Amino acid sequence: MTASKTLLLCTCDKSQSLDQKALQTAAAAEQVIVVDQLCGTDMKTAAEYLSGNSDVLIACGQQAALFERLSEDIEAETQHSAPLGTIDIRDRAGWSAPDASPKRLHAKQAALIAASQLPAPMAPVKTIQSSGVCCIVGPTEQAIRMAELVQDELGVTCVVNDSGPIQLPSAGYDVARGQLTAAQGALGNFQLEFAQLQTLNPAGRGALGFGEIKATARSECDVFIDLRGVGPAFPSHQKRNGYFWADPAKTGELERIALTARDRVGEFEKTVFFRLEESLCAHSRANKTGCTRCLDVCPTEAIFSAGDHIQIDSDICAGCGSCAAVCPTSAVTMNETPFEAVTQAVETMARVYREHTNESPRLVFHTLGAGADAIAYLARYDDGLADDLIPLGLEHVDRIGHAEIMAAFGAGYAEVLILADNEIDRRAVTAEVELAQAMLKGTHNSPSRVRVIEAKELCAAGDNDGRVSEPVLLVGGRRDITRVTVAAMADKIEAPIPLPAGAPYGAIEIDSDKCTLCLACVSLCPTGALGDHPDRPEVQFTENACVQCGVCDSTCPETAIALKPQLDVSKDALSARALHGEEPFECISCGAPFGVASTINRIVEKLENQHWMYTNADNVQLIKMCDDCRVKSQFHGQNSPMAGGERPRVRTSDDYLDS
Repeated sequence: MTASKTLLLCTCDKSQSLDQKALQTAAAAEQVIVVDQLCGTDMKTAAEYLSGNSDVLIACGQQAALFERLSEDIEAETQHSAPLGTIDIRDRAGWSAPDASPKRLHAKQAALIAASQLPAPMAPVKTIQSSGVCCIVGPTEQAIRMAELVQDELGVTCVVNDSGPIQLPSAGYDVARGQLTAAQGALGNFQLEFAQLQTLNPAGRGALGFGEIKATARSECDVFIDLRGVGPAFPSHQKRNGYFWADPAKTGELERIALTARDRVGEFEKTVFFRLEESLCAHSRANKTGCTRCLDVCPTEAIFSAGDHIQIDSDICAGCGSCAAVCPTSAVTMNETPFEAVTQAVETMARVYREHTNESPRLVFHTLGAGADAIAYLARYDDGLADDLIPLGLEHVDRIGHAEIMAAFGAGYAEVLILADNEIDRRAVTAEVELAQAMLKGTHNSPSRVRVIEAKELCAAGDNDGRVSEPVLLVGGRRDITRVTVAAMADKIEAPIPLPAGAPYGAIEIDSDKCTLCLACVSLCPTGALGDHPDRPEVQFTENACVQCGVCDSTCPETAIALKPQLDVSKDALSARALHGEEPFECISCGAPFGVASTINRIVEKLENQHWMYTNADNVQLIKMCDDCRVKSQFHGQNSPMAGGERPRVRTSDDYLDS
């Protein structure tokens, strides 16, 4: 039985207008209450309904923490509190330019509430254990100072990398001298390698000395503090749990790091952001490298090759989703923001907005951190988001690939924008944006309909030209929805759309003069795009299944294969077609077909009168025979080494009587 729901709306001191009926429908609420200051003079209204039996949805994001505390207080006093949910419709919709269309703003508010009612994906978690073993690497002065700050909570070893003096030995931490040469791992499982390592000898009187030098040494720790003053030991070091890097250009870095590092002791829940289907991975076959897209884009180097497929270290993975955005086979998918969930939210918001306005909205992807803060700032101090611009917040915009962009166009959005927090985010999505732009160009739509923007562009009105008025049915995987959307956006596509190099769609071209039809490419194709003919030597190709992994190209011994990135949305791409084929060679003895005619003729041409075994001999005819006839010919031939002498005549009784 579905629980009843109460929707609490606030005009925020009459600074925004609300369509009570539309929002009630979007929230599927039994009742809706509208007040002017829910966090102030009208807080008793919130307390009243939180004490009731129906679910409560409060349309206020700014004071969400306040209402959560209120719910906890009510539960502590009464042993009961209604389930609470909060959503922001003010900064993202209600507060806009003075000349904004109220109908659009109300439609956008309804769209945001409708999307919030969708079930949230659940991501599994794993437990990470940290015993607090800490390694501090850096100059003597800074390392010792940091050790003094964290020694009460962490078990510290300082590895100093200079010859600075150590005044007094301390029983609170160990000291060694050496140079860090390699580091890997994450919170609870760091592995460090050092060169020229010497441990401190605290015994004796006078200046402290170090022991025997070890050429190489390894160490493990739970927390790694890097004070060397050079570049970080890991790429995207901010996303590496348990690793703290001190920026030498900033003041107060040691205190800032110590404050956080002291808490890295105990059990921690780490979200497993991804799901990996190894059988779908097109990374490699038979030691021939194919797709490396996820390896190329992973900012934390959490992905590594494991033979025919890749593996992902869940301890290192920060959940940015770049791998899922570029994976052509969906071998890698995200647990927190799966493609299906993003598509459903995009479709729901577009549908609700269109129902209220009969117009196509625009969409902007942004982060829930800096992106959301930028939107809130623009709403309070500027004109806010344009009235037709619907925001969708994600943990990382790296998660957005060409498939998500094309799904938005398929849902009916006029433009798709990506708000990048910084230059790193901008570079991360550039290739996928360029791929989507190439598809738009191929459908005779403006490539500028998808682009990466800065926060100041959120207030600008959009271009209404070329809008997709009717959405398509967003059913299927990433490639299916991309294909359907591109086909729907063009009245007629007479030829495949050319795509940038590295695109996960395309054709295979075979040089007929080089190909010997060995079919090595067919046997190793990880997606089944390449196949053979059951009755004759022939390579067949199904373009819709090709992900341009390159395994066939790296496998071909004749270098006869070339990749051609393109998108063919015609029906021809769904069925197999012949790329290269020949008639089979017929055995000169029995007539049975075997082998490839060009290959047999080429072998004969290279061996006849060119090799002593095939000079002035009939051995060349053996090449033109099938396996069975070749064996028979060799066994019964005149010069066969296995042949015996002439069989003697059988003697009978008459032979003896006549003699």
